[in-house]
Amino acid sequence: MKYIIVTGGVMSGLGKGITTASIGRNLKNKGYKVTAIKIDPYINIDAGTMSPFQHGEVFVLKDGGEVDLDLGNYERFLDTELTREHNLTTGKVYQAVISKERRGEYLGKTVQIIPHITNEIKDRIRKIAAKSGADFCLIEVGGTVGDIESMPFLEAVRQMHREESKEDLAFVHVTLVPMDAQGDQKTKPTQHSVKELRELGLTPHVIVTRCKEHLLESTASKIALFCDVPEEAVISANDANDIYEVPLMMEKEGLTDYLMKRLNLHSDKTDDSWSQMVERMHNLKGEVRIAIVGKYTHLEDSYLSISASIKHAAIECGVNYCTDWINAESIEEDPSGVEQLSQYDGILVPGGFGERGTEGKIMAIRYARENNIPFLGLCLGMQLSVVEFARNVAGLENANSTEFDEDTPYPVIDLLPEQDGVLDMGATMRLGDYDADLKSGSLAEKIYGASKIVERHRHRYEVNPNYVDRIEEKGMVFSGKNRNRMEITEIPGKKFFFASQFHPEFKSRPGRPSPPFKAFVQAMISE
Repeated sequence: MKYIIVTGGVMSGLGKGITTASIGRNLKNKGYKVTAIKIDPYINIDAGTMSPFQHGEVFVLKDGGEVDLDLGNYERFLDTELTREHNLTTGKVYQAVISKERRGEYLGKTVQIIPHITNEIKDRIRKIAAKSGADFCLIEVGGTVGDIESMPFLEAVRQMHREESKEDLAFVHVTLVPMDAQGDQKTKPTQHSVKELRELGLTPHVIVTRCKEHLLESTASKIALFCDVPEEAVISANDANDIYEVPLMMEKEGLTDYLMKRLNLHSDKTDDSWSQMVERMHNLKGEVRIAIVGKYTHLEDSYLSISASIKHAAIECGVNYCTDWINAESIEEDPSGVEQLSQYDGILVPGGFGERGTEGKIMAIRYARENNIPFLGLCLGMQLSVVEFARNVAGLENANSTEFDEDTPYPVIDLLPEQDGVLDMGATMRLGDYDADLKSGSLAEKIYGASKIVERHRHRYEVNPNYVDRIEEKGMVFSGKNRNRMEITEIPGKKFFFASQFHPEFKSRPGRPSPPFKAFVQAMISE
C-alpha cells in the first residue's frame, strides 16, 4: 500500500480537499486504484449535527455516514463510493479508545495520547486502506499545522512515516504564497509553515503552493532552497477558472510523475476521459437559467452537491447554465416576489430542515406547477410539493407536514415507523442507500431507464400513505416506491415536474450525471 498524506499550513480553506482529490484523479488516470480518508480534528463524531452555516453541506455516503463535504469531492473526482470509515474524527477515535479502556483491553495501563490514541489512528488508517484493496490511500489531515486539535493525527502520521518503507509514503504540504501590494510573491508564510511542520518531526516531500498567479521560477527556487525540497517538487496551484481544471493543472506541473518517482512506480497507462470532460465543459452552447429556492442561499457550500450535479448535467447536455440563489423567506415576506421566477427556465427546491422558509418554497412550487416551468424537488422539496398539491389541487385545505404543524387536519407528511415496526423514525433519520421500484411507463422509469434504482437518503418525515390515493386521484403520481414509502412524485402532462424523497445529487459524477438532473436540464433546453 502506498500512502500520500496531505497537510495544510498558513490558513484554512486553501484547497487541501481539491488538491487531494486531484492527486487521486491523476493516479487513477494512470491505472491505479485509489481510495481516500479525510481526517477531521473536531470532536463531533461526524458532521451530521453541524449547521450548514458553519460547515457547508453534510454529504451522505452509501452506508448512511454523514460526513464533511470534502468526501463528496473525493467521490466525484475518483468516481467511487466511500463509507463512514473513510471519515476519521477526534470524536470517533477518543470514543473507541475510551470504550476499550472501559472494557479493560489496555490491561490496567495508563491510557495516553501516545501510544493509545495514535495507535488507534494508525490502526484505523491501515484497516481502511487494506479493506479498500486500493494501490494508493490518500489521507487529508484537516485543519492547519499548529492547530492543537490536529496534533495527535500529525503525530500518528509521523509514526507511520517511521514505520513504513520510505518508498511507500509521501507527504504533500499545501501552503499559501500571497502577493504584496507591489505584486511580488511572498514565500515567508510557506517557510514558517514548513518550519512548524518540521518541529513536529514531519518533512514535506512536495509543497503545493496556492497562489493567485502561476508561481514564478524565482519564487519556486527560493521555496525549494529554504524548505529543502527539489525545485520539481514545488508545485504551482494558482487560481483556476473551475475546480475540474485542477487535476490537469497538477498533471502539467509534473506532480503525478514526481510522486510516482518518489514512490518508485512507473505506468504508461493514460486515461484521458477527465480531460475530454473538461474540453466539453469549455465548449458549451446557449444557456439555461435556474432558480434555486432555499434558505442557505448566501452560502453556496450548503448546496455544493446540487451545484456539482447541475454542472455535470449541463456538461453532458452541452449547455451553459446560470444559477440564482433565491431566499425562500424573502418570498414569504413579499409574496409578489414569486413573480421573479418567471424569468427562469427551471426551478429547483432543495432539501433542508426546519420550518423557516417553507411557505416561500411552497409558493415557488405552486408557481412552477401553475406556469408549467420545469421543476425539480429534492427531499423536503418533494414533501412540500405534495403539501402544495394537496392544498391547492386535492382540496385538502391547510394540509401540512407534522414537522411544521402537529395539529394539521391533513398530515400528508408525517413521521412513519420503520417498516418492520422496530424503529420509530422520530428517533433517528433514514440515511444512506435504499432501493425504489419505479412505475412502468412513468417519467421516473424513462429518466432512469430501469425499473429498480438505489439512491441515498437523509430525512425523518415522509409522505403519509393514508393520503396517497386521494392525491393521485387529482393527477399527482407517486411513481417510485419502497414498499409503503413514497420515493418519487411526478405530474404527467407537465414539461417536467419531478421530485424525489432521496438526494440524487450525492451520486452524480462528472461524465456520469444524476439522471433526474440530466432530465431537468434537458427539459429546460427543449422549451
